[in-house]
Amino acid sequence: MKMMAIDFGDARTGVAVCDPLEMLASPFKVIKQKDMAKLVEEIALLASEQNVEKIVVGYPKNMNGSNGERAAKTETLVNKLKLATNLDVVLWDERNTTVLAHKILKDNEVFGKKRKNIVDAVAAVLILENYIKFKKSREREVIE
Repeated sequence: MKMMAIDFGDARTGVAVCDPLEMLASPFKVIKQKDMAKLVEEIALLASEQNVEKIVVGYPKNMNGSNGERAAKTETLVNKLKLATNLDVVLWDERNTTVLAHKILKDNEVFGKKRKNIVDAVAAVLILENYIKFKKSREREVIE
């Protein structure tokens, strides 16, 4: 199933997509949009253009597992995306994905403005990869 992942931010939102066989998640785009209505519109358009069947949105829980203000904003985004796309939109724990994305980019010697412009898309890839791994492990459990 072709899926899209979203790393929602106040100023930048990272987007990643996977192939229909769920083998490869790739950074797709960083949307620079602060207005939620316009952001929803742009994500819905991308989802349609990419023929995705599911959207996975990073859920920014606090390190202790509680939900904060950012989680509430993300829940609002998810509800608006469901209405705008008619797709299955799921929340996925994104703790540490941005930190790991920065580390991956640093290890690959991507610095400064270039890193700032792609870190959110790399974080979206990590969200999607983790979701795919979970989904496949559940599918294996059902088979066994």
